[in-house]
Amino acid sequence: MTDTSIFARAVAAIGAVAVAVRHSKDGPRAPVYGTAPSIPEAKPQGAIPTLKMPTAQGWENGRTPIAAPGLKVTAFAAKLDHPRNIYVLPNGDVLVAESMGESGNPKTLFDHAMSSTMKRARASGDSPNRITLLRDSDGDGIAETRHAFIENVRQPFGMVLLGDTLYVGASDAVLAYPYQPGSTRITTPGRKIMDLVPGGHWTRNLIASKDGSKLYVAVGSLSNIGDAGFDAEINRACIHELDLATGQSRIFAGGLRNPVGMAWEPGTDTLFTVVNERDGLGDETPPDYLTSVRDGGFYGWPYSYWGKTVDDRVPQDAAKVASALAPDYALGGHTASLGLCWLPEGTLPGFPAGMAIGQHGSWNRSKLSGYKLAFVAFENGKPTGLPREILTGFLSADEKFSFGRPVGVALAADGAVLMADDVGDVIWRVTGA
Repeated sequence: MTDTSIFARAVAAIGAVAVAVRHSKDGPRAPVYGTAPSIPEAKPQGAIPTLKMPTAQGWENGRTPIAAPGLKVTAFAAKLDHPRNIYVLPNGDVLVAESMGESGNPKTLFDHAMSSTMKRARASGDSPNRITLLRDSDGDGIAETRHAFIENVRQPFGMVLLGDTLYVGASDAVLAYPYQPGSTRITTPGRKIMDLVPGGHWTRNLIASKDGSKLYVAVGSLSNIGDAGFDAEINRACIHELDLATGQSRIFAGGLRNPVGMAWEPGTDTLFTVVNERDGLGDETPPDYLTSVRDGGFYGWPYSYWGKTVDDRVPQDAAKVASALAPDYALGGHTASLGLCWLPEGTLPGFPAGMAIGQHGSWNRSKLSGYKLAFVAFENGKPTGLPREILTGFLSADEKFSFGRPVGVALAADGAVLMADDVGDVIWRVTGA
């Protein structure tokens, strides 16, 4: 046996051993959801945390996700290249950011195991670095044409159109492009209006203020809990507010380990986000969450979670912990909730007003979680009740394979719900049955 084969077997074994050890010690736990979750006591996993991910398989032989009763799901567009996020233009054209995590330079044996696992799950590799335009000219719910709209952008994700300017959140910058209604390609280079630091959690989502004068820019942390030092996390793990008139930015809210999806709750004009919490403390500890975002608010990372619950692995700042705000709603441990979209009442039959959430799915737990398009109802401007399922069926029954993984969510011009699936390479369309 060659040295390479021995190393590959060792790398593969690390994840399997970690899963076996953690599962036998803790056992599977019920998911932690809602406004007052009972979060299990932290059980630090040490240098070899639980590592479990399904192998990416894609959709075969006409298989599709499973829609909730009263709903149906069809493919709006297929055979894309790792579609991550969706933005619907005023004329109904659909922009899709095709991008992927970049392969890093693993140093430790666990780093190699993680890198190998992420590639097998199609979570990292060669990023397409493209925004594709999809057009459904005849209104039948299927995009007949597609165009390479913008190319050679480093890991594009967020997209916002304001007037005649399209803003794009790349992993290293916020870029501005001139836009003409109905155009199918932009060749003018993007104008950089804000520098961002790439690496780590690389998605850079964007949402505009209600008056269009500002952009909110979501930037995740470099590491799990400040592993490379706190200086490496400056201007990260936060949502920035970028003033488009002056070009100046400030941190709007911090202590958000990896905020990705953002949406406005229209009744109160409150900004909400979904956040991926830290790893290595157990299957359900701490839960990922949906929360309103307070101007100047601090949400705990890396010192604490769910408000003031201290993470003893991190050098502490008592003042920071004392100021930490508890999130509004728990979404279960390691669900990797990435997409967020407000659904007005009546958007889907039988569903009230609330948020649709694309849950990309876990790696750091013994029993996989997420891997669904979920829904959280709202009352009086706040999330309430337990999550409901819009789409499931993204995992094989034995959890060995993923047919798809949900990411970005958007409302189409005709009111259908669109969801990006970056393993299935599909944009799914959900309507009433």
